[in-house]
Amino acid sequence: MKEISEILKAYSEAKSEGKKTALATVVKVEGSSYRQPGARMLVTEDGLLTGAISGGCLEGDALRKALLSINQKQNKLVTYNTSNEDDAEIGLQLGCNGIVHILFEYIDDELENNPIQLLSQLKSERKEAVIITIFSLNKRANQIGTSLFFRKDSPVLHHNNSALNLITEAKEVLLTKMTSVKKIQENSEDEALIEYIKPPVSLVIAGAGNDVQPLVKMTALLGWEVTIGDGRNAHATKKRFPAAHKVTVVKAEDFLENVNIDDQTFFVLMTHNYKYDLAVLKLLLETDCRYIGILGPKSKLNRMLDDLQLEGIAVNEEQLQRIHSPIGLDIGAETSEEIALSIVSELKAFESGKIGTSLKYKSGKIHDEIYYEA
Repeated sequence: MKEISEILKAYSEAKSEGKKTALATVVKVEGSSYRQPGARMLVTEDGLLTGAISGGCLEGDALRKALLSINQKQNKLVTYNTSNEDDAEIGLQLGCNGIVHILFEYIDDELENNPIQLLSQLKSERKEAVIITIFSLNKRANQIGTSLFFRKDSPVLHHNNSALNLITEAKEVLLTKMTSVKKIQENSEDEALIEYIKPPVSLVIAGAGNDVQPLVKMTALLGWEVTIGDGRNAHATKKRFPAAHKVTVVKAEDFLENVNIDDQTFFVLMTHNYKYDLAVLKLLLETDCRYIGILGPKSKLNRMLDDLQLEGIAVNEEQLQRIHSPIGLDIGAETSEEIALSIVSELKAFESGKIGTSLKYKSGKIHDEIYYEA
């Protein structure tokens, strides 16, 4: 979502300055690639790039293709074979052992529900959604492009009727939470990238000490929405946490007021005030939040559980599974910056459904498989 947010911002600025733009989208990958289907990059007519479709190796040639799309006001599909170092077509020695298909779409500001308008719907609500992009590997074919936005219990927005035939598939992707690429019809050359997009992480931190500052800076780089709550007026200030979305002075018993909890909302308790953290934990146990991280040693958590037991609150196994204490991955962290890195690493692994092991020991591909249906 961060990449899309930056693209939307860049597009708004370009439009206000009267600049024409094109959107580059990775729609299909065969073999290995630095970026996967759904990666995007906005290109302005004066060559400004926002987002990324590779690790930097394709951007130079992609810029030229995007400018051609802008000048001709046409969508174009370009295929890069990164497995062939002698490929004369692109003249790049990439060696990534994959074939990357990238769709370049001219953004027509006058077109209702153009690709940018469809992507902008992702910002309207904190809910998961599906974006459908139709393309053809036949470069001479009409490239339909980003065509449909689907979200449960919301109007379906589209600019091409072909995409409406994929509503069933969109619902399936929303259910499985897995992006797929499939043929539209048996005798058709058109394919569709049916992309699952979830809202950004909402990180709610109890605590506004100095060790929270590097954590907020790191999560801001990831595009997470950070809320900070603390009972100390001198600590919980926007000046100390300029990258946070919201900073509030709040009593522990009122901590969850005005906090909306969804599947992408995670909590971290690091006030260094035992009673404050305990009071917030008590509130969180009554919610369905998926992640509660507590800074400090295991003895702190055991003490908290004992104190809750004395209050007649028995923490069950399901609730214990949601508590992560000590918080963070074991990377030998000592300084506040290192501890922040440890916490962010665990949060990202949890959010992605991973366990945070070294890729050195992973069998198979680095990225999750995209489902391709012939």
